[in-house]
Amino acid sequence: MAGKVKWVTDIEKSVLINNFEKRGWVQVSESEDWNFYWMSVQTIRNVFSVETGYRLSDDQIVNHFPNHYELTRKDLMVKNIKRYRKELEKEGSPLAEKDESGKYLYLDFVPVTYMLPADYNLFVEEFQKSPSSTWIMKPCGKAQGKGIFLINKLSQIKKWSRDSKTSSFMTQSTKEAYVISLYINNPLLIGGRKFDLRLYVLVSTYRPLRCYMYKLGFCRFCTVKYTPSTSELDNMFVHLTNVAIQKHGEDYNHIHGGKWTVNNLRLYLESTRGKEVTSKLFDEIHWIIVQSLKAVAPVMNNDKHCFECYGYDIIIDDKLKPWLIEVNASPSLTSSTANDRILKYNLINDTLNIAVPNGEIPDCKWNKSPPKEVLGNYEILYDEELAQGDGADRELRSRPGQSLGPKGSRLRDAGRTVLTTWK
Repeated sequence: MAGKVKWVTDIEKSVLINNFEKRGWVQVSESEDWNFYWMSVQTIRNVFSVETGYRLSDDQIVNHFPNHYELTRKDLMVKNIKRYRKELEKEGSPLAEKDESGKYLYLDFVPVTYMLPADYNLFVEEFQKSPSSTWIMKPCGKAQGKGIFLINKLSQIKKWSRDSKTSSFMTQSTKEAYVISLYINNPLLIGGRKFDLRLYVLVSTYRPLRCYMYKLGFCRFCTVKYTPSTSELDNMFVHLTNVAIQKHGEDYNHIHGGKWTVNNLRLYLESTRGKEVTSKLFDEIHWIIVQSLKAVAPVMNNDKHCFECYGYDIIIDDKLKPWLIEVNASPSLTSSTANDRILKYNLINDTLNIAVPNGEIPDCKWNKSPPKEVLGNYEILYDEELAQGDGADRELRSRPGQSLGPKGSRLRDAGRTVLTTWK
């Protein structure tokens, strides 16, 4: 196809710009005709706002879905997952099975969460059932650990409501909305420190759902050893893994940045816990990601001009149960170490190879199903069209961590999940 891709970005990061230049793409301003725009979440709001009424042409592609916040705002993610559970329950899906105490057996992958101020009374009721528990409060629309704090007394919530800028606690405003979640106080520790996983997931289309997992995720470690002691609730170096916070700690290591590759984590767990439970853990992590995407797929504006690379944050507890903490719409492209820079450069490179096939001028009508050889470090995580077919060579798991029975006896249900074999 004649002509070079014309690109724009409002995120001035070298890992992006170097990738565009390597392809020989041409930089233009947003007021000129462009084909590819890597934009911030603020810009995407303007592009798709009712007031602007901007119409994208078939040769234009952007890196966010218009209402990505259905997954990436903490309150909306939880709301959509709760709705998804109820829908599966109504359908009688085995995925929505519960135990005797009414807890979901398979869909219990988000910590108990309430919205504040809207669910204040429900939260108080839950808090009083186990008054010794610790909860974590997060502003719905912020990132990088901003505005987060831990509480273990109701009086602290009341103090927060008085100190916050709202004139009264029950003021309903999305700007001041918080989520409060049960704190995972038994995290898996390595070297005595808490960590979480940052995994990258690319969604090329929501209907049908097609998503890819990036193999080169990493763990982010706290710089201070973990303690569940209530005396350390205010010490964010103990509790929050965000690099934006940890890099200010005295013990922060600027060479490795407090990071481990996912492959290192896997090797560590295989040697300390065994291969079988490690494989089960990673299967469950991949399964959780697919379920979270299925939860938002019906409400997502599946605009054909869009793709999205999400940053998933997962915490593993000491029983090797993974928990979905949040999903980021603009995972940081800032490099804290040399390895970090290489990883993020390759992440963008592989993302562009899938989103803009052959580096040619986009045609948003293409079927968004690239050949395997262009996937790079991505692996197909779920393909709804394949899942609905009956090919015998695919592994179908209806529930996480379930071993597959003999051919023909595999459980299949409305929430079918295709999981590739992860090696």
